[in-house]
Amino acid sequence: MMTVLKIILAIFLPPVAAFLQVGIGLHFWLNILLTIVGFLPGQIHAIWLIVTRQAPAARG
Repeated sequence: MMTVLKIILAIFLPPVAAFLQVGIGLHFWLNILLTIVGFLPGQIHAIWLIVTRQAPAARG
């Protein structure tokens, strides 16, 4: 269920979805750059991150 919500978020706010999936790192900044260059590349990258990567492990 969470994956579906992240994909919906990736359609409207790709950098936020990328942040939720991988945290602040290379892919987050790359997604911001892609979204600035063109919204569609940012969406594709965010969806790709969600589909191919597991969420970061919770620390605690």
